[in-house]
Amino acid sequence: MKLLVAEDEPKTGTYLQQGLSEAGFNVDRVMTGTDALQHALSESYDLLILDVMMPGLDGWEVLRMVRAAGKDVPVLFLTARDGVEDRVKGLELGADDYLIKPFAFSELLARVRTLLRRGNSAPTQAILRIADLEVDLLKRRATRGGKRIELTAKEFSLLELLMRRRGEVLPKSLIASQVWDMNFDSDTNVIEVAVRRLRAKIDDDFAVKLIHTARGMGYMLDGPEPE
Repeated sequence: MKLLVAEDEPKTGTYLQQGLSEAGFNVDRVMTGTDALQHALSESYDLLILDVMMPGLDGWEVLRMVRAAGKDVPVLFLTARDGVEDRVKGLELGADDYLIKPFAFSELLARVRTLLRRGNSAPTQAILRIADLEVDLLKRRATRGGKRIELTAKEFSLLELLMRRRGEVLPKSLIASQVWDMNFDSDTNVIEVAVRRLRAKIDDDFAVKLIHTARGMGYMLDGPEPE
């Protein structure tokens, strides 16, 4: 998941970028509203985190111009302006959430994840396919070679994440944050165990293996296209 953080206060900006990166997100950081608008219009982000008072354009204007350009990316305002009228203005302009400074990072992270889940709650593709593996997102059902595969809720979420990011090596930190809603702890083997169990169900009975390990980096799901 790729996030844009627009925050002109250096200490806060560094804190946000480091914390969100450690939670598994790819984070771009800018310090002016002008740069925020340029990035938001020229690149693809899963979420924008905007301060209100910034050099150049303020957060209100950035959001207004992003929405005018037809971008429906989720937007979280993070600001010291705590007046009701400010929150109402932000929401009326098309913001999705509004968090007041000072804030607890745990609350920010929870709101970020909620907005990202909300943004992905209506997938444009109901069925994902890689080789002879098929995942029905609406029925929450997985089959391979026509054989039904019984998965737990977490196993299904892990498989969905791997399939959506086909061919991409996903670090354990990202998997932990997206599937378990937690920061990755290097002392735990929960990710290895989950991948091993999923691999046993997805790959063990088939000649072509789809789940691959990139040692020291993470895990990837990929395979040949069906003939």
